[in-house]
Amino acid sequence: MKPKPQVLEVWGDFACFSRPELKVERFSYPIITPSAARGIFDAIYCKPNKELLQAQFRWQIVRIEVLAPVAYIALRRNEVGSVASVANVKQWINGTRRPRPLIIEEAQQRQTMALKNVRYRLTGEIHPFPGHESKQQALEAQFIRRATGGKCFHQPCFGCREFPAYFEYIEHHEQRPQPINYTQDLGMMLYDVFDLRTPNNSFAPPFISLFHAEVRGGVLDVPAYTSEKVLKPDFAGRRNI
Repeated sequence: MKPKPQVLEVWGDFACFSRPELKVERFSYPIITPSAARGIFDAIYCKPNKELLQAQFRWQIVRIEVLAPVAYIALRRNEVGSVASVANVKQWINGTRRPRPLIIEEAQQRQTMALKNVRYRLTGEIHPFPGHESKQQALEAQFIRRATGGKCFHQPCFGCREFPAYFEYIEHHEQRPQPINYTQDLGMMLYDVFDLRTPNNSFAPPFISLFHAEVRGGVLDVPAYTSEKVLKPDFAGRRNI
């Protein structure tokens, strides 16, 4: 069964979709990445099998439309230089180790080039994993009910938790504002940080994939994850670049 495109309009005051090659000092891509867009859909509706640690379906982002001008803002943010380990926290809970909270002297101030006043229209599709194909329509109906009701499992965000994303389900987007006149070759862009071909990707090690992103007339058409246009490691550890 062919998936039915699901459309959201999302907006917020700030966003940061960090370019991985710049490492410590965050510098945002000029528009949202497919990974961040998928995260917004997942925040609204995902269907994990808790017993098998597997998802019933995955979101495939097919289109990103830019509805507001691209504008950057420079921010300085305090970040901690270290985090508490899970093992230490368990010891604190059990009383076998004295708690040591992170103190302000361990904070590091870093520069962030973020985006401001962002607004996008995102189109995604539900792609069931093998064994769940018969649930296609039911899954889509559940997403529509949740999205139209403003429900989400956690607050969607634009790259960083402190940058909340607000959303609205769009049924007839032809009547909505058109994308802005923005054309740009963005070069290689992060596609995702998980292997979306497997139903247990959330519990697997990071699996970085990239693609060549070109925005034309404010629209970024996203290739399918299984497409050869998406560059990703193979199972032998080599890259198909």
